[in-house]
Amino acid sequence: MTDPFSELFKHNVWANLRLLDVCERLDDAQLDHTVVGTYGSIRDTWVHIVAAEGGYVALLNERQPDRSYSERTAFTSWEDLRERVRRSGEGLIAIAEDFDASRVLREIHPDEVYAYPAVVPMLQALNHATEHRVHVAAILTQLGVEPPTLDGWKYGEDELGAT
Repeated sequence: MTDPFSELFKHNVWANLRLLDVCERLDDAQLDHTVVGTYGSIRDTWVHIVAAEGGYVALLNERQPDRSYSERTAFTSWEDLRERVRRSGEGLIAIAEDFDASRVLREIHPDEVYAYPAVVPMLQALNHATEHRVHVAAILTQLGVEPPTLDGWKYGEDELGAT
């Protein structure tokens, strides 16, 4: 039987990759386009999504994030983004499959220690990616490009054999 918690993260990877497929076909002017109310350009939004997901995986595995790749990193390539989406997605799925709901994470900052249930960054990972995929979809729509359907119904049809 499918584990519903890990399935949410499988959907997340699927949705990221489907949207990447559309964005890869855009020209430079389209990739640099933005609209009011979104994070920024399509390129900048993808770097933001990917850097954040890598950070969530590091946090949940109690490791330091990859400092060489952050929101301030310039866009590299679609191949690099796709690999990072897969890697962070697989990391989040693995965490979900072996999730300890009683686990508490602690982050030590110079002036403060933060403690919160491990489920909080898991929820944030899903919410964050969904929100920014909607931003990219809004920009695509403004450009006259049809964004892919990324909802649970389409995922069920494509990945789970739902009809």
